[in-house]
Amino acid sequence: MKAPGTGVERKGKTLDRSHIVLVGMMGSGKSSVGRTLASRLERPLFDSDEMVEERVGRTIREIWEFDGEPAFRELETQTLLDSLERDEPSVIATGGGVVLSGRNRQLLIDSDAHVVWLMLDIELLLDRVRNGVHRPLLDDDPETKLRQMSQDREPLYREVADAMVSVDNRSVVDVAKAVVRCCG
Repeated sequence: MKAPGTGVERKGKTLDRSHIVLVGMMGSGKSSVGRTLASRLERPLFDSDEMVEERVGRTIREIWEFDGEPAFRELETQTLLDSLERDEPSVIATGGGVVLSGRNRQLLIDSDAHVVWLMLDIELLLDRVRNGVHRPLLDDDPETKLRQMSQDREPLYREVADAMVSVDNRSVVDVAKAVVRCCG
């Protein structure tokens, strides 16, 4: 069965036995929705940014500044792999750039997880991330950078998504309910 609006085959995924992976741009609400989903479904939440920080004992910004983007992306891949390999169904909130790696996209496509793209209008996204101190990619000219990132990543999110959920002007609870409906 194809997921609505994505053209992506669902591969016989069932909500009770599969992880739910949230992908989308920074500021789209993956962590907040992930917490609500995990609580509602009584599952563990694995937030990839938090897991990366725990793994190395430094903030995302510090990793970017001292080790560079390639080192961060490798940590992000390892965290995704670790999360997907867990037996217990969980909610996984990924970093916005997880789809930049072909390896990560293949991991998501090949997994039995429900991959849900949280979509947000670019103007609303700009309002949400304008003052994000932990977002090193937005240090210089955040509006131009975010618009370019959104344009570049859209086809990558579409490639891995089993479903798409708009978060525009919706509460976290409403978005979590929509995710459950599209994965059920």
